Amino acid sequence: MEISWEQLQPATLQAVIEEYVSRDGTDYGEQEIDHVVKTAQVHQLLRENKIRLVFDLELGSCNFISTELKG
Repeated sequence: MEISWEQLQPATLQAVIEEYVSRDGTDYGEQEIDHVVKTAQVHQLLRENKIRLVFDLELGSCNFISTELKG
């Protein structure tokens, strides 16, 4: 189920993004990116409509997915 991030309270959105960027097993390449920077990047991608927020009813968790089509 897609969630409109604009309708979330700012603190709720911040908590969802922080949980997402702090998940174990996420690979950011050769250089580690600061938590604050990763959080800002997710905010920017949301504002640019490059990602969207979805909630998985079965798992009870939120995730971000790309809005770009893959060829």
